[in-house]
Amino acid sequence: MIINDPVFGFIEVEDGLLTTLVKHPFLIRLTRLKQLGATHYVYPGAMHTRFQHSIGALHLANAAIESLENKGVCILEKEREGTLAAMLLHDIGHGPFSHALEHSFVTGISHEEISLLMMEQLNRELNGQLDTAISIFKDTYPRHFLHELICSQLDMDRLDYLCRDSFFAGIREGTIGVARIIKMLDVKDDRLVVERKGIYTIENYLMARRLMYWQVYLHKTVMAAQELLVLAMQRARELLQSGQDVGGSHHLRYFLSREIGREEANAKAEWLSHFAELDDNDVEQALKEWSHHPDKTLSLLASDYIHRHLFKAEELPEPIAQEDLEEKRREMAEILGVSHEEAAYFVRYCESGQMLYSSEDEHISIHFKDGSIHDISEFSELLKSNLTNKKSRRYYLFSRRNEGQIRHQNENVCSC
Repeated sequence: MIINDPVFGFIEVEDGLLTTLVKHPFLIRLTRLKQLGATHYVYPGAMHTRFQHSIGALHLANAAIESLENKGVCILEKEREGTLAAMLLHDIGHGPFSHALEHSFVTGISHEEISLLMMEQLNRELNGQLDTAISIFKDTYPRHFLHELICSQLDMDRLDYLCRDSFFAGIREGTIGVARIIKMLDVKDDRLVVERKGIYTIENYLMARRLMYWQVYLHKTVMAAQELLVLAMQRARELLQSGQDVGGSHHLRYFLSREIGREEANAKAEWLSHFAELDDNDVEQALKEWSHHPDKTLSLLASDYIHRHLFKAEELPEPIAQEDLEEKRREMAEILGVSHEEAAYFVRYCESGQMLYSSEDEHISIHFKDGSIHDISEFSELLKSNLTNKKSRRYYLFSRRNEGQIRHQNENVCSC
């Protein structure tokens, strides 16, 4: 199978297990999940899908394995196939709008854990063909470096999403030297390492990742749009569980009508079949229905999202005092003619944080010519400037715009 990818060109998916996986409904579902949730409201080109990302990550993992083999690293055929299968399936546990609604349907369990549950179900269908892939994904396989290709601070997942997201968002500063990074990889003591001459490329990768987080993933307008999505789901759940009809697809109502946490997820398997049918279309269709719902709070949240009447995002120098937040909610309640409790849906306080590099996480290890291996933070001038293990934080107050502000926002829709 040949796939023409806009980022990396022609990608070959070999016949057999990998082609079977690409054609499976679990993978095809990813074509209906946007990679960056609501980011297209700020960067209109960012409409690419989780499926495209999974294919790209597969391509990079294959390139990394070939590069390591050229350096004399012995990788068995079953290990290569298992690593590529795990890479291809690593995101099948994402729900609608990806990270934006990650905890709106199943709480207390990450998308990686859901991916594993779906992989195990697939493995039963395929009579154990994913045994090695699952072992590598869980990091229980004896060769740890294979897991690092899938999940680490320098994995193929991150390399692809930085390349892909910057490409579709049109952010040139997010471009990284992915081919050089892969060429600089090696394996020492069962760990992925980077050759010493690749240290500046890695610094560029870390800075590009930091820029992409603040300029794209944690952009204040993107966060405002995502907040509307989360709140609409929250309000619909509240109404449905109080006995009011909210419409929506069968699979969406399944999750809104009950609370599914870790304990419930482990106790029942039926939720997974509903989850595997859920995608962006369910949410978008529901939002259109909800925009005409008799509940004023739900209809405002849904229509505001659909028509891009996004919250005003004000960056604060420090966390807001609770009494100040409550006062703003009282003002909003008076403006909208809703209760103080309902006004809490329209005045929100949020914090966001991002760390350039954590030496407490999986290390990025640099291999020197004398055979020694050191964490990149020990030798990088960039990371020595107090940026290692230091999280940058920003504080935001989100509030619904009044009608005049909404008109002004629409007139300047491309200026945010």
